[in-house]
Amino acid sequence: MKNILSPLKLTLISVSLLCSAFTSTAQADLLDDIKAKGEIIIATEARFAPFEMLDGGKVVGYGKDVLDEVLKDLPGVELTLLDLPFQGILAGLSAERYDFVTATLTITKKRSEKYAFTYPISSAAIAILKRKGDERIMKPEDMEGMVIGTQAGSAHNNIIETFEKETLQATGSGYKSMKQFTDYNEAYAALASRRVDAVPQALPNLAPIIKERPDMFEIIQPSFGPETYYGWVGRKDKNSATLVQFFSDGIEKLQKSGKLAELQQKWFGFTMELPVGIVPEPKS
Repeated sequence: MKNILSPLKLTLISVSLLCSAFTSTAQADLLDDIKAKGEIIIATEARFAPFEMLDGGKVVGYGKDVLDEVLKDLPGVELTLLDLPFQGILAGLSAERYDFVTATLTITKKRSEKYAFTYPISSAAIAILKRKGDERIMKPEDMEGMVIGTQAGSAHNNIIETFEKETLQATGSGYKSMKQFTDYNEAYAALASRRVDAVPQALPNLAPIIKERPDMFEIIQPSFGPETYYGWVGRKDKNSATLVQFFSDGIEKLQKSGKLAELQQKWFGFTMELPVGIVPEPKS
């Protein structure tokens, strides 16, 4: 009997150890894995000035500076930064092709259902870019009857369309039309050539346009629509939770030290008030 049971006992022990190892692997912590292998793989899209852009083949901008500051708290971990097309960047995150995404993303309800956002890195409040000296547009309500330029697929389009429906059409008529372009650079070119009358865009993104072409464009404020913010995202699972929190903690640290405001001044020419220590509930 002893000779019969001993192999069975050993088999049960082996199965138990195998299950334990599988459970441990399934519950692996992504941040711990990154520290262990000494590398973090992050995806971005370097075509969103002044947040991320290419200069001499290297990614630079406000977002890259914030990222470099946060990663100082991961000593010994090398950054592999991938510059990828925006259209597939979140799908690649879901497929676990990389660890995290630092493309500048508007915090929306739809995205929040599937991805875990960090604390905000910037306001995404919508202001209006117009041709300098165009006195037809002095406030957001003046876009009534105007041709509006925007980027196809932009999260801002919901805000622009809601403003038309709830504010403009509630008291009069809406826009004359909305023209959607492949990217905002095309929309700015259309504005300069008088093919559109205004380009609503997040205020931080308009700052470099005014800096480069103060003779051509100007910004109309105040912003319109609900308060919106930009953040970064990780996967919405238990394995990624500590990594997302690591980035949020880093952003909060930069806020409290004044470094985030310093970087805002560097890249935008102004600072902004942001929620501290929370991911604000998106309005849309």
